Amino acid sequence: MPILSRKPAREPGSRSFAAAFAEPEIGAGRAARPTAPGVREAARASLFETCANPGCGSGWLHLWRSRTAPVFEGGWNCSPACTAARVEAAVRREMEGRGSAVENHRHRIPLGLVMLEQGWITAGQLRQALDAQKVAGAGRLGHWLVRQQGVSENLVTRALGLQWSCPVLPLEFHDAEGLTPLVPRLFIDAFGALPLRVAAGKLLYLGFEERLDPVLALSLERMTGLRVESGLVEGTLFRLAHARMLNAGFPAVGLIEAGSEQAAVHAFTKSIERARPAESRLVRVHDCLWLRMWRRAQTGPLPERDSVEDLICSIGAQ
Repeated sequence: MPILSRKPAREPGSRSFAAAFAEPEIGAGRAARPTAPGVREAARASLFETCANPGCGSGWLHLWRSRTAPVFEGGWNCSPACTAARVEAAVRREMEGRGSAVENHRHRIPLGLVMLEQGWITAGQLRQALDAQKVAGAGRLGHWLVRQQGVSENLVTRALGLQWSCPVLPLEFHDAEGLTPLVPRLFIDAFGALPLRVAAGKLLYLGFEERLDPVLALSLERMTGLRVESGLVEGTLFRLAHARMLNAGFPAVGLIEAGSEQAAVHAFTKSIERARPAESRLVRVHDCLWLRMWRRAQTGPLPERDSVEDLICSIGAQ
């Protein structure tokens, strides 16, 4: 009989491997020995952790493999094959429907009409700004209202907030260095986002200059576990803070371009097996797949910069 099998034989009267951790009987001639809280549970978790891959058929064939890592989306994987199977399922989940759904554009009242209705500009100012925009062939209306008509930038931001039905967020006490572990630098740069602060360890305020990005906000909620409140920040203040954050230090990140979903699965699986993270998750951000790996358990809403590693993958057209 092989040394390692699913149901090892044992002699009559001997105790099974699992029975060694069972609750001792009380009243059988000896009292139950007290156990410190969590000790027995920790032993069971480390020795009897089952593979999170529903199609796993390895049983006890990987006893030598640590049962604390690698973890992907809350579940331990007993082998590279099981890691690959779970990553493949996650990639399919994230890529489902990509490019097939038509984006729904909610009708928004034009910025000029919003400001005219609020009495913040006159019809003459609006007409001249529109003419300047048409002649230049570039620039947003708010830019021309500020630059040519002397309208307050704060009023333009407030009007954009009414247009998007979102708050205008303050920028006081913005800690760029402390917030870099939340979002990869690539996303902050490409999507014009600015993490502002984390409140009560549960709420992340995310700022934008002119328009919100609900796709990025939802991806951050799924990745961080924080609720994301998006809003606008006054243009000049946003650009200064955004530049400071882009110059700050960020966690390590790898960028790959995969020719197919299978190539992406292979790259992600290889990274997870190499890093053996205490936790890892996969989400889609627009056309990118973002894998984050935590080297050690996270103790608060903000991970330490050296405890996380990101891998961002773009998949070429099939």
